[in-house]
Amino acid sequence: MLDPSSSEEESDELLEEERRDVLVAAGGGSPRSLPPPPRDPRGREAGAARAASPSPSPSVLSEGREEQERLQREEREKRLRLQLYVFIARCIAHPFNAKQPTDMARRQQKLNKQQLQILKERFQAFLNGETQIMADEAFCNAVRSYYEVFLKSDRVARMVHSGGCSANDFREVFKKNIEKRVRSLPEIDGLSKETVLSSWLAKYDAIYRGEEDFCKQPNRMALSAVSELILSKEQLYEMFQQILGIKKLEHQLIYNACQLDNGDEQAAQIRRELDGRLQLAEQMARERKFPKFVTREMENMYIEELRSSVNLLMANLESLPVSKGGPEFKLQKLKRSQNSAFLDIGDENEVQLSKSDVVLSFTLEIVIMEVQGLKSVAPNRIVYCTMEVEGGEKLQTDQAEASRPQWGTQGDFTTTHPRPVVKVKLFTESTGVLALEDKELGRVVLYPTSNSPKSPDLHKMIVPKNSQDSDLKIKLAVRMDKPPHMKHCGYLYALGQKVWKRWKKRYFVLVQVSQYTFAMCSYREKKSEPQELMQLEGYTVDYTAPHTGLQGGRMFFNAVKEGDTVIFASDDEQDRILWVQAMYRATGQSYKPVPASQAQKMNPKGGNVDTDTFPLYTDRGQKHGMDEFISANPCKFDHASLFRLLQRQTLDHRLNDSYSCLGWFSPGQVFVLDEYCARYGVRGCHRHLCYLNELIEHSENGSVIDPTLLHYSFAFCASHVHGNRPDGIGTVSVDEKERFEEIKDRLSSLLENQISHFRYCFPFGRPEGALKATLSLLERVLMKDIATPIPAEEVKKVVRICLEKAALINYTRLTEYAKIEATAEKDSETMNQATPARKLEEVLHLAELCIEVLQQNEEHHSEAFAWWPELLAEHAEKFLSLYSVDMDSALEAQPQDSWDSFPLFQLLNNALRNDTFLCNGKFHKHLQEIFVPMVIRYIDLMESSIAQSIHRGLEQESWQPVNNGSATSEDLFWKLDALQMFVFDLHWPEPEFAHHLEQRLKLMATDMIEACVKRTRIAFELKLQKTNKSTDLRIPSSLCTMFNVLVDAKKQTAKLCILDGGQEFASQWQQYHSKIDDLIEETVKEIISLLVSKVVSVLEGVLSKLSRYDEGTFFSSLVSFTVKAAAKYVDVPKPGMDLADTYIMFVRQNQDILREKVNEEMYIEKLFDQWYSSSMKVICMWLADRLDLQLHIYQLKTLIKIVKKTYRDFRLQGVLEGTLNSKTYDTVHSRLTVEEATVSVTDAGGLQGITMKDSDEEEG
Repeated sequence: MLDPSSSEEESDELLEEERRDVLVAAGGGSPRSLPPPPRDPRGREAGAARAASPSPSPSVLSEGREEQERLQREEREKRLRLQLYVFIARCIAHPFNAKQPTDMARRQQKLNKQQLQILKERFQAFLNGETQIMADEAFCNAVRSYYEVFLKSDRVARMVHSGGCSANDFREVFKKNIEKRVRSLPEIDGLSKETVLSSWLAKYDAIYRGEEDFCKQPNRMALSAVSELILSKEQLYEMFQQILGIKKLEHQLIYNACQLDNGDEQAAQIRRELDGRLQLAEQMARERKFPKFVTREMENMYIEELRSSVNLLMANLESLPVSKGGPEFKLQKLKRSQNSAFLDIGDENEVQLSKSDVVLSFTLEIVIMEVQGLKSVAPNRIVYCTMEVEGGEKLQTDQAEASRPQWGTQGDFTTTHPRPVVKVKLFTESTGVLALEDKELGRVVLYPTSNSPKSPDLHKMIVPKNSQDSDLKIKLAVRMDKPPHMKHCGYLYALGQKVWKRWKKRYFVLVQVSQYTFAMCSYREKKSEPQELMQLEGYTVDYTAPHTGLQGGRMFFNAVKEGDTVIFASDDEQDRILWVQAMYRATGQSYKPVPASQAQKMNPKGGNVDTDTFPLYTDRGQKHGMDEFISANPCKFDHASLFRLLQRQTLDHRLNDSYSCLGWFSPGQVFVLDEYCARYGVRGCHRHLCYLNELIEHSENGSVIDPTLLHYSFAFCASHVHGNRPDGIGTVSVDEKERFEEIKDRLSSLLENQISHFRYCFPFGRPEGALKATLSLLERVLMKDIATPIPAEEVKKVVRICLEKAALINYTRLTEYAKIEATAEKDSETMNQATPARKLEEVLHLAELCIEVLQQNEEHHSEAFAWWPELLAEHAEKFLSLYSVDMDSALEAQPQDSWDSFPLFQLLNNALRNDTFLCNGKFHKHLQEIFVPMVIRYIDLMESSIAQSIHRGLEQESWQPVNNGSATSEDLFWKLDALQMFVFDLHWPEPEFAHHLEQRLKLMATDMIEACVKRTRIAFELKLQKTNKSTDLRIPSSLCTMFNVLVDAKKQTAKLCILDGGQEFASQWQQYHSKIDDLIEETVKEIISLLVSKVVSVLEGVLSKLSRYDEGTFFSSLVSFTVKAAAKYVDVPKPGMDLADTYIMFVRQNQDILREKVNEEMYIEKLFDQWYSSSMKVICMWLADRLDLQLHIYQLKTLIKIVKKTYRDFRLQGVLEGTLNSKTYDTVHSRLTVEEATVSVTDAGGLQGITMKDSDEEEG
């Protein structure tokens, strides 16, 4: 059998555990864990039943216990959240410390993964030409780079997943990218670069939006979408319902039960809370139960801080107006005793109220509807009504016929009488001539109060004697408003020791003068000032039993104070309850009065009940109701623990809303948290330590947190712990100091980890300025105290270690991305078995990625490391040293004399040589050391190859024209130029070796060209010797090709053989270079001389034929006789004209060949000059040999024609006048002129029209 007392014991235990479920001991201020769930009073019976039944397996029992514990834990958390919501709802309903900040930076809408995918598709569609957006090639290239590098980056995808990326971040990255591109574009007249930037950004926005803007919210924005705005109370309620998981019904129950819409109740609740906090402070001071502080002297300081904080809250509450729109009473701030929560009546500093301080102002509305029972007046007579408030003005209604006395007229009056007298009279117009006044038919006198009914009602009117209208009634409504600072009114019986010394019924008004000053006033009719008044400070109101010795009044209550007791009585229970509630709010007492009937229900056994906490236990059957949460005393809760939960839940909600908040609360959330901390005494250091802890935890889990926010909270805590009093709090608890040190270590580790992962924590420099703020925060965290700055070298040392780790992290992830270093064994084997070409291809691709990483670091992160640019350079060297391992391995695998690796050098060298810190750095020098032997070997082999190609090519040369020369010369010059361009494109960074390479290649080109020129000279001479000397000679194209080879060699030497060197070897090189120039010039002169000699020899052959006509020779006499004899009988043709024509044709055709096939005009002119001069000289010498002989007519005609045509043709070819009209020509011209004159005298028709005079006019 069960012990009969077990049920009661179980009930007591259940009661205690229910209490612990919500309450936390106030002493110590340290957080406590939630208590275990209440035990089931039927547990013993259940246990006995289980003992009687077969035992289940241990696993089943364990699962059942775990499920039960889980349900109990959820129930405890739910109850805790409900209790917390009650406190928050009160903060929202009646704030008196904080306001919603209006200067916070607006947060941008965050992007999610779905929106990122849509964005990628839109940019891909633009690049594929699937949109209607017109763009030029430069913009398309910019978008393509943005798409490939940024949008497709896995780092951006991770940032979007973490919720730290907004549409503005995407736009800013694109803007920064195009600004760099546009700056590199050439200037265009009439089109500024700012215009181009604006146009490109507009096109970007068009691509971003697409056909529909997915960033647009629906017309009715959700709560998360307006969280950045100033929120109303209803929106704040809704927000914290979502944060704490409170149902709408639960909110409504709490709202109604807490009377959140009743400002008086909320102000009274605040006053009770503040008085409770003062009492707790005094209790703590008496019992010496303090939190553990750093020094013992802080204990008394802690009490002073508690008092000053409560006094500040009281001052804030006192500064509030009594009611919005109501009169504000500017009374002196009431001083409270340090040892009491209430005012002492006898305190000399107390401010006493006068009767004039509580004068009220009322507004009355009188509406006259109709009159009934009017019989004494004819139906057509005019009637009207007047109305007045005694002591005020009089108003009149419109006129109406007596048959239908209806009006509906309203009169508005203002009075200072709480008990005014209203008079309404009915009149009819007098018809008598001598009547001075209208006749009064009836009147009614009313005594309204603020509690009077507001609806229209019939009132019996007082009529004159002998009136027929015995049943005259008037229907009217009197509405008297209730001023904001009049909290309650009504009739009560009262008896006191200092006021109201007679027991009688009076009209009382409870007036609120200020937030802490209330007065109970009694008024008479038609009086503005109270007859008597009593200030309620220090009184305690409670229900009492009836007093048998007092006649009048049924339901009693009293107000008690040391040295005074005032008894009140009302006529009904409901009126008494309303009066007690109003006075309870006014006194600010912690004890809540309970009617005797309820107290009897709560304690049927008659035991003592703790009136402070009894509402918690009113009904254990309503365990999940709202009563216990609403009635809970806030002063007995550990608000530090509650605030930790509130701030954690609020931050979780904030990070999951639609804004990229980076850990910053919204204005509404900041307002509620500020109000909660001020109202319930949460220490600022505790608040920021909890905030830091949550922010660090979220950051460690991948969320993007603004380091500036961390800096603010950390600086606050550091100042507090080190005694700088940022919020006026000078006490530092041991718990705060220990937690601060723990937070400091965690924050230091977090910051160092973020710096080590700066490419992934701050991709593309987003969020803007975050990396720089992180470095600044790290410097602050490393400080030992707030006043002593840390040496710059220590910070630099930590950052250097972080960047060394960053190099390894960046390269490891890069190789994983490039699939070069595989972790699986199979992949490693595949890598080892890869061909050398494949290895080189992969290491080249990896080099491109490495360069891209370094460029991104410079572009997006160099500004953050501006304090230590050498550290970023060391990071790059470390990063490249890791790459050099893979590079060396791939290069070692290449076959000997393989030149496929030169693009790798060019790629890396071009990236490094323009970097101030990396040029000729460790990796750069290592790169040079690897490629120096390869470059030298390559040049050696190329030199040998070119020499052999010259030898074989000239031996087999057909001398067919190819471009500017022959096949061999073109191949030679192309190879020399390509080799020099290859070495030039290497851009060798070490100046000495670069100059050595340039000098060697110039010397090689000089030697090769010299060999080519000499071999060409020999070939030209051999080829020229094989040609004949007759007028049938036509200069072969091969000779012209050889000539062009020399001409081209002359041009190529200017490019291939000139060295840009210093003064120390300039003269030496100039001397060496002049040799090849001289060689080419001499060779050209020689071949011109050879060619001229060849063509002049043809002229000599022609002249030798003419020599047969010399005077005195046998052949000359024979020919002359034959011609003369034949001329008598036939027309003999001109002898010698065929020879002249043949020679002239020879000259002209070879001139055309040379003009057409030789590429250098200057050399052609030299050739023609020498040709003309030599021809004239040969003719002159031929004539000089016949100075004593007269020329044969045929010789004369031939020479005249040859000389005239030669002169004319060479003049047309551009031979200068000075050369044409030389002394030799003049001599020839004079001789031929004399011979012509001689012939004309001796034989008038012998020349047949050929003459030196008209040669200029001759054609053909």
